[in-house]
Amino acid sequence: MSPDPLLVGSHAHAFVEHLDAPVLTDVDAHHLERVLRLRVGDPVTVSDGVGGWRPCRFGGGATLEPSGEIRRTTAPYAPLTIGFSLLKGDRNELVVQKLTEIGASRIAPMTTDRTIVRWDAARATTNHDRFIRIAREAAMQSRRVILPIIEPVQPIDALAHGDEVALAVAGAPPIESGITTVLVGPEGGWSPTELDFPTRRIGLGPNILRAETGSIVACALLVAFLTGQVTSAR
Repeated sequence: MSPDPLLVGSHAHAFVEHLDAPVLTDVDAHHLERVLRLRVGDPVTVSDGVGGWRPCRFGGGATLEPSGEIRRTTAPYAPLTIGFSLLKGDRNELVVQKLTEIGASRIAPMTTDRTIVRWDAARATTNHDRFIRIAREAAMQSRRVILPIIEPVQPIDALAHGDEVALAVAGAPPIESGITTVLVGPEGGWSPTELDFPTRRIGLGPNILRAETGSIVACALLVAFLTGQVTSAR
């Protein structure tokens, strides 16, 4: 399902709380006016983040002038989840950004037996808020109408159950029907205990990937499979 031409053709895309009387946040207003250099009257689309959107005209500052009716968009494929083991440095932010751009419905940072990065409660909350902001910015850039759900960090045990879940394992078969959640492990790989989880296995290609690359590839393959662009991920 391709984006509506109005979404693609607008000068910018933003999220608002109310579509019937849309108003930009101060941060978004600054971005549109100072960074994107929008002028009064330029076309902008706004979304409520849950499927509703509306074409508008930029009015300067936080002001928006609706130029069309409220429209509703449904997700073009079954909700898909990517779980990824926490990474060092800013690679977590990169993963959240790219998964949002590609089309993940749910992004689930997780800890595994071999995850090196561990956060206390305060840092976990701070980074969760940061991930939400990064996903929102990436959704604006990629013209998404439905924002992804960003889960708090959780142990893999909370995610590795259900017929729709698969672990990304080198050399495993390609993505197959029924899989809507892919879990990608850390650089050190899965522990023997995790490999015993009653979940399916999928491969992400012939090469050994970095953890962040694996998450991005898994999402791209799953989106392509669920939208019928490929019939096999091999």
